[in-house]
Amino acid sequence: MTAPVYLVDDDEAVRDALSLLLSTVGIDVRAFPGPEDFLLTLPKLDPGCLILDIRMPAISGLKLQERLVASGLAWPTVVISGHGDIEACRKAFRNGAIDFLSKPVDEQDLIDAIQKGQAALDRLASLEAERRETLTLISGLTPREREILSLVARGFATREIAGALDVSPRTVESHRAAIGAKLGTTSPAELTRLWIEAEGAL
Repeated sequence: MTAPVYLVDDDEAVRDALSLLLSTVGIDVRAFPGPEDFLLTLPKLDPGCLILDIRMPAISGLKLQERLVASGLAWPTVVISGHGDIEACRKAFRNGAIDFLSKPVDEQDLIDAIQKGQAALDRLASLEAERRETLTLISGLTPREREILSLVARGFATREIAGALDVSPRTVESHRAAIGAKLGTTSPAELTRLWIEAEGAL
């Protein structure tokens, strides 16, 4: 299932033409007449690709892009413009745009850009699924096992961990074996990766 596309353009003719084009190739598209309408609906929207017109009254496409990036929304964005504005193009790419297209928009260029964006969303979804799986695995550790895992991730050897926690090396090894069984790996490098991946959410 491909991600939806959200088109924000104040030109009704452009909205209608691009919506028709994208729907004919099986892309789920939702059009908005301006950034205000999009922002009001945003909390209810599934992750998708954005197509933003660069010049709109009140809030420009670039301003909308900047606002979304500042809020932590990293959806792939295609910026379209009826003006050959090189500086605007630079700003769009600095804000993470995946493409910048001039009007009239070449149909194949737009479809290619959206496919690129949807592939990026798929990668993000896969990474998020991995992160959730890691959190689930680490949440199954006891407090002591988490403590030992955090020290392993900081590069401590078994004897150093034993000294830091005032327990025997044999006890640490026992905990490390339990951690390895629960997380499916005993590799210090892999354990470190899993801990770092989950640390911010613990």
